[in-house]
Amino acid sequence: MSEAFRRAMANKLPQLPQTKAPWAEEDEEEQEELEEEGDDLGDLHAALPPATKYGSTDLSPLSASLFFSQALEVNPSSSSSTTFRVYLSPPTVSTGNGKGKGTYLICHHGAGASGLSFAALAKNVTEQSKGELGVLAYDCRGHGKTKTDSKESDRDLSLPTLLNDLLGLIEHIFPNTSDAPSFILLGHSMGAAPILSSAPILQNKGYAISGVVVLDVVEGTAIESLPLMKTILAQRPNDFKSVIDAIHWHLTSHTIRDTEAARVSVPSFLVPSMIDSGPGGKQLWRTDLLATGPYWEEWYTGLSKRFLKARCARLLVLAGQERLDKELMVGQMQGKFQLEVMQDTGHYLHEDDPSSLASTLIQFWRRNTRILVLPPKIGQPGVPGLKGNVVKRVGEA
Repeated sequence: MSEAFRRAMANKLPQLPQTKAPWAEEDEEEQEELEEEGDDLGDLHAALPPATKYGSTDLSPLSASLFFSQALEVNPSSSSSTTFRVYLSPPTVSTGNGKGKGTYLICHHGAGASGLSFAALAKNVTEQSKGELGVLAYDCRGHGKTKTDSKESDRDLSLPTLLNDLLGLIEHIFPNTSDAPSFILLGHSMGAAPILSSAPILQNKGYAISGVVVLDVVEGTAIESLPLMKTILAQRPNDFKSVIDAIHWHLTSHTIRDTEAARVSVPSFLVPSMIDSGPGGKQLWRTDLLATGPYWEEWYTGLSKRFLKARCARLLVLAGQERLDKELMVGQMQGKFQLEVMQDTGHYLHEDDPSSLASTLIQFWRRNTRILVLPPKIGQPGVPGLKGNVVKRVGEA
């Protein structure tokens, strides 16, 4: 939701309670590169326009290769008409999750964004976890560099389709559940819907889901916002003179507040106009958000219930002084999930302050995924009078 929406909705839901949940106090990976029309991750450098500045600020686009280690094209059999662009930074160290394959943070972006909206976050997660926590983000259909075979398929952002795409991607990239890493599923705004819907299905298939994370979306607030959305979208520019101009608009409008994050993500939100092609020419929005209107209500209806019923650890991260709906307020006061509120951020909180969010996510991951090996107890083998080590999984819900 935009800053305009936040102001409009500020007093419509109860105040956020001040209490927090009780807990709130491998081998070297082979480099895989798939080409997309001769454009692999390393080649993205060549497609960027010369550096351009607004005043003393460099707003030239940044390559995805500075943030992720791999770029893949994935064509799952469940969505045979769609080829997804996937960005990947595999875990480089076994985390002792019971399978020895580490953990991936699986990221689903919101409407109008792309997988590269998680680029700055992915870089910080990799650095802060010292490579132990992997990150996978992708462009969902109708966004970024993902391609479909028709305009109708491109615009089909219904929840069943988004869910089918997510499940298909995971099953294609990690086909063997016995050999798969564990997952933390993260969804921003629209992306929360397929993430929460997929968790129990993946668990039933045998995948290990350590936790679900929802970024800046509350069912009650989102549903109440729907009548305002067309007006809010009408306030955005219809086009931009160039990619640089679009980056500048996102920063000056506070849509995104971190310059580095905007320089890598904003170009993926756009496509060149047919009249003036190229990154230095006129740019249009990649996604027609007004055309997604028929799906808005189904994205958010039942979101709180699915979040609270998830059979794993749960984390809700909100921006500023956001409000909880009644169902989440009750669940939060009962200690059913971890709540974090990030100050001085907007709706794209994962781009506004990627370092702080990465720290929160890594603590959540360590609490709910890693295994702590305790010293042997007296009377157990291993040393005189001891009988082996006791293994305890930390932070299980």
